[in-house]
Amino acid sequence: MEIVLSGIRPTGNLHLGNYFGAVRSFVKLQHDYRCYFFIADWHSLTTHPRPENIRQSVKTILAEYLACGIDPEVATIYVQSDLTETLELYLYMNMNAYLGELQRVTSFKEKARKQPDNINAGLLTYPCLMAADILIHRAHYVPVGKDQEQNMEMARKFARRFNIMYEREFFPEPASFHLSEKAVKVPGLNGSGKMGKSDGNAIYLTDDEKTIKRKIMRAVTDTGPQEPNSAKPEAVANLFALLELVSERDTYDCFNEQYNLCNIRYGDLKKQLAYDVNLFCAPIRERILEISSNSAQLERVARRGLEKARAGASKTIKEVREILGFRS
Repeated sequence: MEIVLSGIRPTGNLHLGNYFGAVRSFVKLQHDYRCYFFIADWHSLTTHPRPENIRQSVKTILAEYLACGIDPEVATIYVQSDLTETLELYLYMNMNAYLGELQRVTSFKEKARKQPDNINAGLLTYPCLMAADILIHRAHYVPVGKDQEQNMEMARKFARRFNIMYEREFFPEPASFHLSEKAVKVPGLNGSGKMGKSDGNAIYLTDDEKTIKRKIMRAVTDTGPQEPNSAKPEAVANLFALLELVSERDTYDCFNEQYNLCNIRYGDLKKQLAYDVNLFCAPIRERILEISSNSAQLERVARRGLEKARAGASKTIKEVREILGFRS
């Protein structure tokens, strides 16, 4: 069975964008592929988080994965920093990566522009660690968004370069994986862009009913349509996009008709959207709180996931060492 790998950085709670954009797909994928899902706590070190924040965030993401339906008996869920074999492969990827190609990576240039006082080596070699995460399992597919496509190309390049340098067809070249032709983009509440933590426009799976309502009622709109069947401005289109994700089709059609007839009342739309978002999040939120309170269960899941991940990773490292000429 072909291998799929995906990871998420523990930088806070999962939000609706994470769920509809990725996690919902993971739940489906786990039954059709050999899936590895990891919590990328090493990657988060480029922003220098506090130790207590890392520990809490790892626990939170793990609980949210389980609450959303990822089954640790079917898929492999592990914490990146537990699988130390990845670090050794990261070293080898670094040795075969060149400064010029790393400096040309768009995400590195963007981060360097935004944080000129923190251009660290981890940012520069991010593609090498990402490649090591993937190649340690010899993964065939990696679910990624467009923002990670260049890093995926680097992972393929590193795999190909290793195979050519050592004259072995050892690493498969991992392909970007899309569950459907059209990726789901969950909009934020600030009138533009997608939902995200850094933009402060996200609804988290753990938000309570009052918080959800407050966020949605503050969402950006306009003065309303002036002509029948007019195009929706981005901020309004975003609310309708959220409505389409969480509400019944009849509800969406009703408000869409009101908009087209210039009878829309945004207050009513927001109240309905808040109600439907809470209805969607409530069962997930309850499971997250229940699972988070059971530290022993979370530890068992992480430990079992590490055992499963290490079985293949240790074999990969043993063979890589032999190829390179090191004692295994």
